[in-house]
Amino acid sequence: MNVKLVDSLVQLIESLDVEEYALLQDKLQNRMIQKTAGVCGGHACIRHTRIPVWTVISLQQQGADYQEILRNFPMLTLSDLSAVQAYYEKNKLEIDRVIASHQDDADIETNDEILLK
Repeated sequence: MNVKLVDSLVQLIESLDVEEYALLQDKLQNRMIQKTAGVCGGHACIRHTRIPVWTVISLQQQGADYQEILRNFPMLTLSDLSAVQAYYEKNKLEIDRVIASHQDDADIETNDEILLK
């Protein structure tokens, strides 16, 4: 690890005014959520994982708290979950549509199972 580089970055960050610091935080948070063609259907995923934002939001909507999500996805951090929440706030319609489409798929599968019995 390059301690001098990290120390220099800390000094630089500390020298930012409030608006610059807010911009930096926004840009860093935006990098934590990525869309990659061919990965998870192109849906927004948490940095370098195959965990879609919609999955985490759906779990939260079903009552899961941060601790439960972190237990089930130990590679995630609180910062990741914060980025997920921020992404959802900015892209609510997109995520809600994906959740609804997956719910519709689950309903169809359930109905098919009932018909097969």
